[in-house]
Amino acid sequence: MATNITWHAGLTRAERSELRGQQGATIWFTGLSASGKSTIATALEQHLLHLGLSAYRLDGDNVRFGLNKDLGFDEKSRNENIRRIGEVAKLFADSSCLALTSFISPYKADRQTAREMHEVAAEGETPLKFIEVFVDIPVEEAEKRDPKGLYKKARAGIIKDFTGISAPYEAPEKPEIHIHSEKTSVEEAVVIITKYLEKEGLLKK
Repeated sequence: MATNITWHAGLTRAERSELRGQQGATIWFTGLSASGKSTIATALEQHLLHLGLSAYRLDGDNVRFGLNKDLGFDEKSRNENIRRIGEVAKLFADSSCLALTSFISPYKADRQTAREMHEVAAEGETPLKFIEVFVDIPVEEAEKRDPKGLYKKARAGIIKDFTGISAPYEAPEKPEIHIHSEKTSVEEAVVIITKYLEKEGLLKK
C-alpha cells in the first residue's frame, strides 16, 4: 500500500463532460477466447468514432505487450490483469471517453470489482456507467473457430490454465447486454450495443 500520497483534484467529471460534450463510460466485453469479443469491440469503436465520439479499445492481448507484460495466466495473475484494466478503463471513462475493454475476464468477482471501481464517485459526482457485454458462444463453436490455434494447444496440454478447457469461465448472470455470437453478426451486434448506448444517453454530443 502506497503511503505519503495525496489525491490532487482537477476538473470535476461533470465539468469535463460538459466541455467535451460527451459522457464517459466503460463497455466491458467478456466471453471465451474466439467468441468474437475483439471483433465486435473493434467494429463498435470504429462506429463510435465515425459518430464523432471519443472511444478507445483496450484489448486483452495488446495490453500484455506493455502494461501487463509481467503477468502470466494463473488465477492470481488473471485477477491482477483485470484489476489493472479496470483502473485504466475507469480513467478513460472519467476523461469522458467511451472505454471498450475486450478481455476474457473469466471470474465474476473480478468483473464485479471492475464494476465497483466505476461506482466510486467524489461527493456530488455521478458514478460512471459500467456496461457488461457478454459475448456468449458454446465452447464447441469457439473451438471450431479457434483462429489462433489456442484450443488445439490447450487440448494437447501445451497451454495450461486455458479458459473453457483447463480453467473455468464464470458466465455473467445479469449482463447489461447479452450477445449470442454464433447467431448474431458483427454488424447486428454493433447495432444492438449502439441502441443500448443511445437509450442510456451516451451518444449525445
